[in-house]
Amino acid sequence: MQKILLLEDDRLFNETLQDFLDEEGYELQTALDPYSALEYTYCHKFDLYLFDVNLPYESGFDLLKKLRDSGDTTPTIFLTSRDDRASMIDGFGVGADDYMKKPIDLDELLLRIRAVLRRQIRSDKIELGVYTLDCNAKRLYRDNKPITVTAKAVELLLLLVIAKGEVVRTEDIESHLWPANETISIGVIRVYIVTLKKYFPDNIENIRGVGYRFVSTSSKNL
Repeated sequence: MQKILLLEDDRLFNETLQDFLDEEGYELQTALDPYSALEYTYCHKFDLYLFDVNLPYESGFDLLKKLRDSGDTTPTIFLTSRDDRASMIDGFGVGADDYMKKPIDLDELLLRIRAVLRRQIRSDKIELGVYTLDCNAKRLYRDNKPITVTAKAVELLLLLVIAKGEVVRTEDIESHLWPANETISIGVIRVYIVTLKKYFPDNIENIRGVGYRFVSTSSKNL
């Protein structure tokens, strides 16, 4: 389960985000001030930081700069009510990976979280039992020989693998694989799933009415 540190001084919004992300399968540690958040970073390893900007004592920008200066490269998304370009530049300047303006659309936040976490794959290749998934070339190999699988099917496989056992909803698959203005059929996803199950019959599960997940105990290099 991927672990997120949420720093938001608005208690109600903090609780709202916590409830939402808990339901989406993330493990949350929450803080209301930057000093508490900093202490948590000393004690725990997080997969992602979600930081408000306007905070008591010091800004989220100041906190992230401290963390980056100390060598902490944990991906970070700023959530802020600031709407000026200078603030956005400051946020990216101190090492943010993304920047969202309030009010926050929760579904959009979820997509951005997943996108940022996807970019944190530490290897260009992932070993899945006897198979090797080339993340850049979007090719699947067995014994160094390419398997005839479409790039879209490989993208779907990668999306499922990096979810680390969590269910990937059908609508999230659609938004990841196709542009917003492109009409697609749910049957296309099923075709890709059937294709992938030829190679991973015991790993891909259909969660009826929700989506799919990849269950594996042998993935390496994630």
